Amino acid sequence: MILLSCFLHLRPRRCGPLAGLGRGLGPTAGSRRALRVLVDMDGVLADFEGGFLKKFRARYPDKPYIALEDRRGFWVSEQYGRLEPELSEKAISIWESKNFFIELDPLPGAVEAVKQMANLADTDVFICTSPIKKYRYCPYEKYAWVEKHFGPEFLEQIVLTRDKTVVSADLLIDDRPDITGAEQNPTWEHVLFTACHNKHLQLKPPSRRLHSWSDDWKAILDSKRLLPGHAT
Repeated sequence: MILLSCFLHLRPRRCGPLAGLGRGLGPTAGSRRALRVLVDMDGVLADFEGGFLKKFRARYPDKPYIALEDRRGFWVSEQYGRLEPELSEKAISIWESKNFFIELDPLPGAVEAVKQMANLADTDVFICTSPIKKYRYCPYEKYAWVEKHFGPEFLEQIVLTRDKTVVSADLLIDDRPDITGAEQNPTWEHVLFTACHNKHLQLKPPSRRLHSWSDDWKAILDSKRLLPGHAT
């Protein structure tokens, strides 16, 4: 089952380890609302690039490939297509295949950090991820991956959408440098999560990076709490 991409006003469920999210059920007159954080999945929680390269080399052992340190640009298929035109479709066939998403390894420290984040007072955390258009396996496997690594209670915290700009939040942690959509001015601040394909990019202030899950993600959250209207 896929959540509607127009799921604009997220209301967190209080269950299991997430029971401590945002101490109030909603803002009231004079109250301070919880900080809402969206965390991307592929390339931020799950090792998409490493999983892709492993399966590409196994399926096409005689074809050229791009080492992770040489990856440039968000779209894997475009860079492979520049090597050889036929490699673009071969690359796409990897993540369209059964078991690609469910078998991705978590990035180092990702699961522990997001579980810790979700249990902070006055903090609502959602995994906000875009399914591929060929949807036979992807949506199910994304849910299954979250259940496998975060537990069934975290299934309430998933948002599947092709357009993240329409989702209301304070922060979006995502490895894609250019996130556009129907909403020209999203409510969230985009924090770029460093990945092999974007590490060479120079960000212009006030844009920020989260270099890895060992980086000080709490400081980024705390900086948003200082803004008017947020619980501190």
